[in-house]
This record gives sequence, structure tokens and C-alpha cells, in this order.
Amino acid sequence: MPSVIDASGNVVREVEAHDIFKSSKMPSHTVFRAVHREFANARAGTASTKKRDEIAGGGRKPWRQKGTGRARQGSIRSPQWRHGGVVFGPRPRRYNEDLNKKERRAALIAALSDRFGNNAVMLLDAAGFDVTKTAQCATLLFGEAKAAKSGPTTLIVHADGEVSARAVSRVARNLRRVAVTNDAALDVKDILRYERLVLTTAAYERIVEKLTGKVA
Repeated sequence: MPSVIDASGNVVREVEAHDIFKSSKMPSHTVFRAVHREFANARAGTASTKKRDEIAGGGRKPWRQKGTGRARQGSIRSPQWRHGGVVFGPRPRRYNEDLNKKERRAALIAALSDRFGNNAVMLLDAAGFDVTKTAQCATLLFGEAKAAKSGPTTLIVHADGEVSARAVSRVARNLRRVAVTNDAALDVKDILRYERLVLTTAAYERIVEKLTGKVA
């Protein structure tokens, strides 16, 4: 049962987690595939090397075939030469992977259910958010400013386009163990990477609506 806190860090109320986040089953293979896909799709795929026929020079045989006592060579751009071509080197390619909508949804629900089940989710009532100092934000999230250096890694999730989003991002961006994202960009790897989630009430409602098709 997550707690709802205000901008001062005081617990305003307790809310019951949505039924969709009460599942005890963790489809580990689906979660693995979702995380693998997210990392793969983030790869630029721009690594490139040149083959021997793409390097300038090397058109002439460096020395005659016989009589020199040295190994026979056909080109100074052969792979065994310095500045020669690369054998089976990386070429520009797409690493994108596909995962159907049903599996992506299941993985997201499983990751969020794990966090709710371990009491690692807090809700923030960000209406009228007036925290202007990073130290105040640290106190809000960790109880005291010094605890921000060793406290649990925290991901703050606000609703995309939320009025208080800029204020939340500004005061939290200098905290080393805190990151900020929005509900539209939230993915499985981010949920699992951080030890704790702090969702604004607007973000929580949007996430529930996206996963269930109903307003929280």
C-alpha cells in the first residue's frame, strides 16, 4: 500500500495499489526479453571497419613472389599488415528487436508489481510543488539532505506535460542517486535499475489508465 506524500515530505494518505499490480507471478523470460529489446533498440549501430578493398593503396605487390627469402605478399592492405583491412569487423547495422504489445505490457506490469510488492513505490502529490532547493528535495526524498549520498537509488516519474514537471526536474537533477523521467518514457529497464520509484499522482493515474484502459 503506497503512501502519498506532499511537497514537505509529510504522508497525506495511504492508497491501495491497483489490482493490476498485485500479481505474484513474475514472467522472468518476458521481462528479460523486454529489457534486452530496450537496450538493443538504444544501440546506434554505427561501428564500422574497412575491408581490404576499401582502403586506399595496396594495388602493387610489395615485393616479388620468389627469391627474397621473405613470405609471399600480395598487398600491403592485407589483414595481416598494419593499416590493412579488417576481417569480419563490425559494419553499420540495425540492432532493433521486436516484441509484441501484449508482452511489453506484461513485462511492464510485472516490473511495477515487483516494486509495489516490495513497498518500493511512493506517490507524490505534486500539485503546487514549491520546492526550490536541491537540499529540500533531498530531505523530501530521503528524510535528510545527507542521506541523499547513500540512500536508495530513486526514479521520479512525472506525467508527460505535467505543470510541476520542470520544477521537479530542476531540484532533483543535482542529486547523484536520483533520476527523473516521465510516464511516456518509462520502461522496464528503468523500473528495475532503481531501488525505489516515486510517482506523481498524475503519473500514477496515467500509467494505470495506459495499462488497463480505465482511469485510476
